[in-house]
Amino acid sequence: MLILLFNLLNGLSFGAVLFLLTAGMVIVLGLMGILNLAHGAFFMVGAYVGLSLAKQGWNFFLACLCGGLVGALIGLLIERGFLQRLYRQPNAQVMVTLGFVYIIVNLIQWIWGGVTGIPFVPAFLSGSINIGHLTYPIYRLFIIAVGLVIAAVLYWFGEKTRIGAMVRAGTDDKETVMGLGINFGLVSMTVFFLGAFIAGFAGGIGVSLFGAHLNLGWDVLFLALAVMVIGGMESVSGALLASILIGIIDAFGKAFFPGFAMFTIYFLFIIVLLLKPSGLLGRKT
Repeated sequence: MLILLFNLLNGLSFGAVLFLLTAGMVIVLGLMGILNLAHGAFFMVGAYVGLSLAKQGWNFFLACLCGGLVGALIGLLIERGFLQRLYRQPNAQVMVTLGFVYIIVNLIQWIWGGVTGIPFVPAFLSGSINIGHLTYPIYRLFIIAVGLVIAAVLYWFGEKTRIGAMVRAGTDDKETVMGLGINFGLVSMTVFFLGAFIAGFAGGIGVSLFGAHLNLGWDVLFLALAVMVIGGMESVSGALLASILIGIIDAFGKAFFPGFAMFTIYFLFIIVLLLKPSGLLGRKT
């Protein structure tokens, strides 16, 4: 029983990072119609910046926030400089954002070199707690808590604030929102900045699970795309559900079917595509 609980918690902590990674990507796609494939690179930037600052003695939370801010500023530069000119041009969006993945990876290699940054846990979260006869890392519980808090904040932001109402309205009918005199460009820029910030912050928080290496941007991008397809391409609640499912399936797959663990996520991916192509909580088109 304790082994099941242990793997369940592992799955929830992994799922929490996946949700933080994917939430901004889903919101940007829903509001702006932009499939931002550079989103995984923002996560990578946050991981490297957060890890570097934390190892230099910075407060861990401040280091993660700085990682998120750097990722957000890069995202804002991409959105203002390029993507705002490519609305309703999905092929161009894909090519441009893929190109920026390569650019960002090479910049990181130039700044930090090709050395892999080992997973980092701050001292105040490095201990464990006893669960029966089992010990469980405090840091993973911290990741779960952060994921839940940000999910609640995003819900409040989307459902209870004026900007959230604009985002929901813009997702359904962008032209009408602009006709009402709302500065939709500013709303889009704010949402893109927020999405990139969350991805960068997630990189700092999740560096203990993923480490920091030059393939990180690609690795998490494929996971984010799996979350979006399984949960529903434009559904934040779907992203949360899919992240939890993927995290739990991955954890139990590694524990009980290690030889097939790498296929478990994609098995779920295929099943959902066959049974519900719009995703678990996606809207039918």
